[in-house]
Amino acid sequence: MKNIILFGKPGAGKGTQAVFLKESFNLIHISTGDVFRYNIKNQTPLGVMAKAFMDNGDLVPDEVTIQMLEGEVAKHPNAAGFIFDGFPRTISQAEALDAFLSKNNLAISATLALEVDEDILVARLLSRGKDSGRADDQDEEKIRNRFAEYNAKTAPLIDFYSAQGKFHAVDGSRSIEAIAEQLTTIVDQL
Repeated sequence: MKNIILFGKPGAGKGTQAVFLKESFNLIHISTGDVFRYNIKNQTPLGVMAKAFMDNGDLVPDEVTIQMLEGEVAKHPNAAGFIFDGFPRTISQAEALDAFLSKNNLAISATLALEVDEDILVARLLSRGKDSGRADDQDEEKIRNRFAEYNAKTAPLIDFYSAQGKFHAVDGSRSIEAIAEQLTTIVDQL
């Protein structure tokens, strides 16, 4: 079983590469954002709980997010593996994910980080914002704030997964095909 964490700042191409990896290796793609939206929209007990935190302007506790992810993993008992997209974002979340996977005799196989210069990402996101209408992709200040948040909270995970020998940096500024080829080589060796 291959369980992969896909990292990268907003606009790095995680969604595009997740689709490629999902299809190439028959993996289940778990986007934390999609899981949250599903649970909130369908008013599941976890969704109601998460929405209450969010409505108060609070972060959803890691335990709630992990329970949602556990539910997603449980839906696919015969999966060849999973792509975790958008989680973990902090060391404590990484530890919680490791604990959850371990109790199910699973482990993270690799962390794949799409690395792209922030100025390139700003241009990508502003362009995407014109097409998608996403407000958070139309304001450079908001975009750079998201990068600062990533650098402060998520970047420390590089050391966390490097210490486990599971961190792989990939130049995400190249063509989609070149990135996919490098990712395939990494995943094939797991």
